Amino acid sequence: MPNVRTLDRSFAGGEISPEMFGRVDLAKFQTGLAICRNFIVLPHGPAVNRPGTEFVREVKDSTKRTRLVPFSFNTEQTFALEFSPGAIRFHTMGATLESSPGVPYEVATPYAETDLFDIHYVQSADVLTLVHPGYPPKELRRLGALNWTLTDITFQPNVGPPTALAAVASGPGGGTPVAQTYAVTAGKLDGNLFDESIASGTATAAIDLNIVGNIITLNWAAPGGGADRYNVYKSQNGVFGYIGQAVGTTFIDDNITPDTSRTPPSGVNPFVGAGNYPAAVSYYEQRRAFAATVNRPQTVWMTRSATESNLTQSLPTRDDDAIVFRIAAREVNAIRHLVPLATLVLLTANAEWRIQSTDSGPLTPSTVSARPQSYIGANSVQPAVVGNNILYARARGGRVNEFSYAYDAQGGYRYVSADLSLVAPHLFQGKQIVDMALAKAPYQVMWAVSSDGDLVALTYVPEQQVSGWHHHDTLAGAFESVCAVGEGDEDAIYVVVRRTINGQTVRYVERFQTRQLSDQAHAFFVDAGARYDGAPISGVVTGLAHLEGQTVSILADGAVLPQQVVSGGAITLDNPASVITVGLPITADLQTVPLSFETQALGQGRAKNVNKVWLRVVDTLGLRVGPSFDEKQLAELKVRTTEPYGMPPGLQTGELEQVLYPSWGQDGSVCIRQTAPLPVTLAAMSMEVAIGG
Repeated sequence: MPNVRTLDRSFAGGEISPEMFGRVDLAKFQTGLAICRNFIVLPHGPAVNRPGTEFVREVKDSTKRTRLVPFSFNTEQTFALEFSPGAIRFHTMGATLESSPGVPYEVATPYAETDLFDIHYVQSADVLTLVHPGYPPKELRRLGALNWTLTDITFQPNVGPPTALAAVASGPGGGTPVAQTYAVTAGKLDGNLFDESIASGTATAAIDLNIVGNIITLNWAAPGGGADRYNVYKSQNGVFGYIGQAVGTTFIDDNITPDTSRTPPSGVNPFVGAGNYPAAVSYYEQRRAFAATVNRPQTVWMTRSATESNLTQSLPTRDDDAIVFRIAAREVNAIRHLVPLATLVLLTANAEWRIQSTDSGPLTPSTVSARPQSYIGANSVQPAVVGNNILYARARGGRVNEFSYAYDAQGGYRYVSADLSLVAPHLFQGKQIVDMALAKAPYQVMWAVSSDGDLVALTYVPEQQVSGWHHHDTLAGAFESVCAVGEGDEDAIYVVVRRTINGQTVRYVERFQTRQLSDQAHAFFVDAGARYDGAPISGVVTGLAHLEGQTVSILADGAVLPQQVVSGGAITLDNPASVITVGLPITADLQTVPLSFETQALGQGRAKNVNKVWLRVVDTLGLRVGPSFDEKQLAELKVRTTEPYGMPPGLQTGELEQVLYPSWGQDGSVCIRQTAPLPVTLAAMSMEVAIGG
């Protein structure tokens, strides 16, 4: 059979399982890859090598696991919070917040190492709410650049009740005196919202208020911090009903009939004592929501409308009262996550629930409806929200599911849960997802830490039906935690990496560098890297103590220099350079799926030899290509053109041709490898393939 030519126009399908190599009929096969290691597939088709990581700082205690949590004060001030046992540190823009030169600023915490990855959080403005079933719920508040506080949440109204309530009867007297009992609440206005305290102590006075001129005068003391107004209640048949409002601390009752449909709020803090601390937290419809204590794993508590910590209720209930409800399941079904979408979604250990109002209005104590949507179950890793979809790690099997609103022929429109890892089970089998973060810019990518130390990532644009997996590793290290925070025009990815450096186990906070390059010299494609950018220097280059004893890659003014071993925290340059980037080498591998083409059985079962490839690249240098990853069969693309002698070859854009080492086989795959600390953007690839009989 004569030679055939093929064209790979897109790699957006990402890495697919070898078990799918026979499914040549699927669209995912046509855009998929056999291996996508340390490459990122972009939603519009290209594949790019991932950027390197910049060394930020060693964690507080390298002998203990450490977790990263995002915090965004505003669009300009964002932080990756380093939660280590007993302390929080703060990293931003690739640097660490310091209380004095060289001394990281810290906030003490009670959390032990085993607790860190079970902390759940939600942020509102400058307050980060933290919950863990072993500790009272807490608030981390940013009061200033070097003024952060971690305190237990006080579950009560923002205003205290009045004190020293007294009732005095006066008037002409007569008739049959009747004892009248009163209580008063204080309130503060926040805009149009009225936060009302619990009731004061009671006061009683006896007089016949049916006699004209007889009155009872109430006096009380304002609570600490004052109040804007006071609500007054009178007992009728044992129930306190509303009789009026006062601006000052005095009120006169001249026989006002109480409205028992409006009673003073009451309630106690449900989160007191071991076994009563919530494990999940979120916000929904102007309420802060908590769920899943050890003693009540299927219960949800939601604060009064437009309040943060007010869990009071009234009798009879009012629409703005705190909401408490329990989901009724056939088995113990502990709530793992509260996720606000168009409705409130509960992810539990065994199912996914939708919480909404029965009347299509706001959620109130009398309109709560809880309906299961699917029966998959989530693990404890905090999920990611993309548009109106939720990405979450499954409770069993280590996979990632998509929870989305879709049309179901049996039930109309409803939420459904789908396995996003179906096409790449080899990346998840026998492993668990232990941390997760979503980066939205420049491209939407969900990053997940696998229990084997890899980063498993998903390029995900659901409105375009784009989802492609890729996985990432790092030399001499394993990823343990990840978070994403906005920095400038991109989302910066921070990771905690456990490394073996100079024979010692260390843990580093590292930050993914940008791929938006100003020039070739500023390429950053090494891990745990450091950069010098200034006046030209040569000789000994220091500042590399964190890579002691490691073989490192070096990029100097855009030229790749021979690798060196770091000794005494330094390397040596023979020639001066202005921009020097040094770090651990990254091996990025990309392999195409077995070749199929228009013939009987789509070419399966026939020997193939790829004679030649044409790679369409953008700003690329250093690629090697061959029929396998055997170093003897990988040929480097020759790209030097018109650069002056002594200058490094420049980044290439266009179509590059390469003849391959001859290798007959059944697959006809092409392997691409990048080990140089330089960028690769592969937009398309065509092959000339000889076909055997």
